[in-house]
Amino acid sequence: MLKRVFLTVIVCSFLLAGCVGGYSALQQATPIPFSDLLLTTVPTATPFQPIPPTPTATLMAVPSATPLPTGTALPQFSTPDTNSLVMATGQINILILGSDARSDGGFRTDVIMLLSLNATKGTATLTSFPRDLYVSIPGVGMQRINTAQEYGGFSLTQSTFFYNFGFTPDYYMMTNFNGFKSIVDTLGGIDVNVASTLKDECSVRSLVDGMGYCTIPAGVYHMDGETALWYVRSRHSSSDFDRTRRAQEVITALFQTIVSADGLNHAADLYNEFNSSVETNIPLTEILSLLPLANQIASNPALVRRYAIGAAQTYNYIVPGSGAMVLVPDQTAVMSIIQQALN
Repeated sequence: MLKRVFLTVIVCSFLLAGCVGGYSALQQATPIPFSDLLLTTVPTATPFQPIPPTPTATLMAVPSATPLPTGTALPQFSTPDTNSLVMATGQINILILGSDARSDGGFRTDVIMLLSLNATKGTATLTSFPRDLYVSIPGVGMQRINTAQEYGGFSLTQSTFFYNFGFTPDYYMMTNFNGFKSIVDTLGGIDVNVASTLKDECSVRSLVDGMGYCTIPAGVYHMDGETALWYVRSRHSSSDFDRTRRAQEVITALFQTIVSADGLNHAADLYNEFNSSVETNIPLTEILSLLPLANQIASNPALVRRYAIGAAQTYNYIVPGSGAMVLVPDQTAVMSIIQQALN
């Protein structure tokens, strides 16, 4: 078990550490510049919907289009052919999930990133999906994508991706926010490459000013667990698309620190944190097969690509009846990004 945890950490660390770099370099390598995602619109907090009984998840045939809610005139988009999705040979897809586990036992996966690894081509791709993406969840109906894991575990999350996007993630890694904070603190903090200054309401003791606000300036900023969690989750003065960028910045810094000398010095403590805080189904044999790719990526960070489903691929929508504010995907645009990420 110890070997499995450390190999998981090392592999993902090497791969995601390759994402680190200047903001301008990131824009050149990313088809959707993250500057386009820095919106000033203040989002509304996610209202939690009633939870129906957990359905039995089975992989379903790809529909011609994701059903859209009624009650408001919606833009008309061409229907993508998800059957035409072509995945590169040797591709392994791992979902990295951040859970907001609550005291009542419920949770949402408010951080959803797809790590696509290709040992044949020697590349890694990180693709972010917004938590409020409104999709069809098999056996449940139209819901936010961040509810699939709670409704039916990873099998239902797999079915949801297949049903809406035409591919099935192979594995997952999930941690809750308390576990995330503990891992960061065990490392002695992380150095995050902040692309854009953030000022928002907060209660972080080491940062909060007399007005109840915290500010993180652009540039490399050292964060403890509490600060890093606030930085990822902050949403009162920015959009969920901005949260997507910040989540990628933080997870990149986290994994880079884990494989640093300081991280290795905390190996025993990290094992305890990962063992209690990280849930994964990645088999040891798969991890071992990825070690050569990890070394290759670590020596050439340019091999790592970063994508995000953002404002250009979605539009705002209020669900009739519940009043929930969601993001309806422009399926053709979303499938275009996914096709690029998986090749």
